[in-house]
Amino acid sequence: MKFCSQCGATLNIDIPVGDNRPRHICSNPDCQEIHYVNPKIIVCTLPVLDDKVLLCKRAIEPRVGFWTLPGGFMECAESTEQGAIRETQEEAGAEVSVRQLYRVFDMPHINQVYIIYLAEMTSPQFEAGEESLEVALFSESDVPWSDVAFTVMKRALEDYFQDLKNGHFPIKNALIKKSQLMYIT
Repeated sequence: MKFCSQCGATLNIDIPVGDNRPRHICSNPDCQEIHYVNPKIIVCTLPVLDDKVLLCKRAIEPRVGFWTLPGGFMECAESTEQGAIRETQEEAGAEVSVRQLYRVFDMPHINQVYIIYLAEMTSPQFEAGEESLEVALFSESDVPWSDVAFTVMKRALEDYFQDLKNGHFPIKNALIKKSQLMYIT
């Protein structure tokens, strides 16, 4: 970030009065707007129909051609649950009913938080949206495990199938460190 979105002046990095972190501050003495840079929130569903999960093959970077849960960046003026439902409709053409909050993955090294809701598909209808090459239902043995796009998606899927066997779906939060990232090639 180089310029103030309020007045167009250049930005300085400094610690504002009453704060404890460096921030982007407008250099214009008449403006002095503080520009906060906060983590991105990624909202997803883990859509289930019977004992199968719905996955999308990515049509966009990063990880084109790899499988993921339907999800994306939360938009302004929506709740995390609304965003997850919207992303599921956009990427997979699927209607879902959220069952519960399922997983939260904190990834501070890339300034992201993943929020995943366990959801029931309300019908067997689905289709690839603009950001998906393909959409399909998978049982545990059919998941293309070596082609799952991201660490958080693989962990959520592994957890789900284990929880399915146990008949209990606890809410979990995990911190994913850079050293734990997995990109399968």
